[in-house]
Amino acid sequence: MLNDTMEAGYSANRQSVKWLAMPMHDWTRVDAGIFHDFHNSWITHLQERLNAGLLPSTFYALGELRTDEIVSDMLTPSANEVQISQEALDDLEYYLSKQRTVVIHHATGDRVVALIEIVSPANKHTQQTLEQFADKVIAALHDGIHVLIIDPFPPKANDPHGIHGYIWHRLLAGSYEAPREQPLTLVSYAAGHPLRAYVEPLQVAADLAAMPLFLTRGHYINVPLEETYLETWAGVPGRWRRVIEGNAASAGSGDPRTT
Repeated sequence: MLNDTMEAGYSANRQSVKWLAMPMHDWTRVDAGIFHDFHNSWITHLQERLNAGLLPSTFYALGELRTDEIVSDMLTPSANEVQISQEALDDLEYYLSKQRTVVIHHATGDRVVALIEIVSPANKHTQQTLEQFADKVIAALHDGIHVLIIDPFPPKANDPHGIHGYIWHRLLAGSYEAPREQPLTLVSYAAGHPLRAYVEPLQVAADLAAMPLFLTRGHYINVPLEETYLETWAGVPGRWRRVIEGNAASAGSGDPRTT
């Protein structure tokens, strides 16, 4: 069932959202390949939940590759990145080329109405890849496509105010600074005029709230992020669960991250 638009902003409407107790993990403890596997699995579980009755019958979800938007030189190292090996750069470019998005279509004409994007380390690796990600989101919003973004990574030099702060600035919509104690971001954009953003900042170990995904300008569904995260987490190998949870000593020898 669709919900009415939240006029007062997302944070003021938490009573309509089901809160559960699955913490967001610290994904900076593992390399991009481990998160890439989790990322695509989470996309699959979100797609399954949406198509299993969460979406109205006139909509459907697909997990789609956006390979047409990958530029081959996006990961060319800058002067201050020369210490990063070409092998690591090739890996990040590969992960970008295989990164999937949940794409919501309307059955009439199969037109795209909404996207769910999960930010990866590769999206923030350089100024170029960050701009590429923002360009995709901004183009979608300008085309009237609603967007839900899940960013499980803290701000970096390229996005000091977080992914929403960066996109909001690019849209000339105002300024936003991610709370220092809550550097991770969930944000849902309702395309149209005026553009609306419903922001839920969070930190590592915080509960994941359901987030609104707009299907039309006036209606949305709540996406069960916690439940689908839990389903995805169940498939993470124990060796990497221990690293992510901070028990790296029992997971194996050496630094688990690729730098």
